[in-house]
Amino acid sequence: MTVSRIIGTETEFGILSTAPINPIRLSADLVDAYAARGAASPQGPIRWDYRGEDPLNDARGFRLERAAADPSQLTDDPAAAAPSGPTAVRRPSDIELELPRASNTVLSNGARFYVDHAHPEYSAPEALGPLAAVLYDRAGEHIARDAMALANRPEVEYIAYKNNVDGKGATYGAHENYLVDRSVDFDDIVTALIPFFVTRPVLCGAGRVGLGQRSERPGFQISQRADYVENDVGLETTFNRPIINTRDEPHALPTWRRLHVIGGDANLFDFSTFLRVGTTAAVLWVLENGGAGLECDALALEDPVWESQEVSYDTTLTHELSLRDGSSMTALDIQAAYAGMCRRAMEQAGPLDDETAFLLDTWDEVIAGLRADVYSMAAKVEWVAKLQLLDGLRERGTMAWDDPKLIAFDLQWHDLRPGRSIVDRLDAAGRIDRLFSPAEVAGAATVPPQDTRAFIRGSLISRYPGAVHAAAWDSITIDNGEESLLRIPLLNPHAGTRERVGDALEAADITTFLERLRG
Repeated sequence: MTVSRIIGTETEFGILSTAPINPIRLSADLVDAYAARGAASPQGPIRWDYRGEDPLNDARGFRLERAAADPSQLTDDPAAAAPSGPTAVRRPSDIELELPRASNTVLSNGARFYVDHAHPEYSAPEALGPLAAVLYDRAGEHIARDAMALANRPEVEYIAYKNNVDGKGATYGAHENYLVDRSVDFDDIVTALIPFFVTRPVLCGAGRVGLGQRSERPGFQISQRADYVENDVGLETTFNRPIINTRDEPHALPTWRRLHVIGGDANLFDFSTFLRVGTTAAVLWVLENGGAGLECDALALEDPVWESQEVSYDTTLTHELSLRDGSSMTALDIQAAYAGMCRRAMEQAGPLDDETAFLLDTWDEVIAGLRADVYSMAAKVEWVAKLQLLDGLRERGTMAWDDPKLIAFDLQWHDLRPGRSIVDRLDAAGRIDRLFSPAEVAGAATVPPQDTRAFIRGSLISRYPGAVHAAAWDSITIDNGEESLLRIPLLNPHAGTRERVGDALEAADITTFLERLRG
């Protein structure tokens, strides 16, 4: 039994500079600098193919009318549907190619790096399993650092942060995507995941100084995103943010749905990310293999939106959430119930693979450690490490939670500039448990996963400079010198792997590659 499934993460970075420049311009500068000169894109920017994107399709069985959608939801090309087989695409004219376009590129590791809502965003390549998802999420940090170095000028320094709030009311996402068997009823997903997502931050929150969307009240909380939870279920992502997002846009064969999770924190600790995506993958496995039945029904919360904030504000982990049946449980109790449910179901179904056993053991270890002594988990759980250092500062300097030094410390925690990040200093002191070395992370910034379709996407970009006209999650468009471009569908995320196309990619040119691929 396994937690292995297709997983992808998305990180919108906070952005500042030492000069008064509009954040949209800052974000574009960062992406454009990396697209033009970064190690992962040798032929310059690769266009994004918006055809086939469908952000207004709702998993509850309807499509939001375009006229009723908020502009932030319109990320697609409404005039073009995704084809089901290889198709010819009209070659754009020289004039069309010169038209202004959004800052956007696809990288040789299979990722997308672009500007989204005034933030540079790194969308990691499709990874198979939680451990690989952690590695390729961290690769985004390496790419952001390289982008800063490339964009910097004598008069302007670019500063990227891997966090989720600016402390003044704005939040930006750290999203997760999981391919789930479409046969699982969406109502069952909602029932099972709402209590899970409300309590999951105790394992993987990044921690935050300030309470309220604008940090109206002093204090420390577990999650960066909890104050922005405003609904239990919904299609929106930038307003009225739900616990369960209903966007039904699989970027894959129709037998799958893509569960788009918008409520997580951007983590700098490997184990926090591993628990964030791994535990979710385990719960989804249970849903796909017989369901959680009465066990999840018994965990239904009376007011999940309100409890999202209460869980985040309770660093003692003693707050009892009110359940719909009139009983109450702490967040750790609820997480322990999910951990036990997943272990029982998976062990009864058959032998666990190594990654799954490691995930389940880590889940149990962290729950037990947080129960016994919260600070004992400081090397694995990010919010705990941040709180531990902040409490030390407060004790030494008798500071209140609204002291500007603590607010500055919180921001510096997420600073990605080499040598400036507090997390970097903890790393250098050996105070963070890591799953991957710096060398492995650097490698993942340029080399795609070998066991998903990201392999063919990234490999074509690095192997045949100039031949890739555009790419998307579910397709890649090739310029092979013919009158029309060739758009190749990649609807199966388990295809296009090194095992399947590695030999073809040894071809000396794109034409020979296409011939081998057809053969």
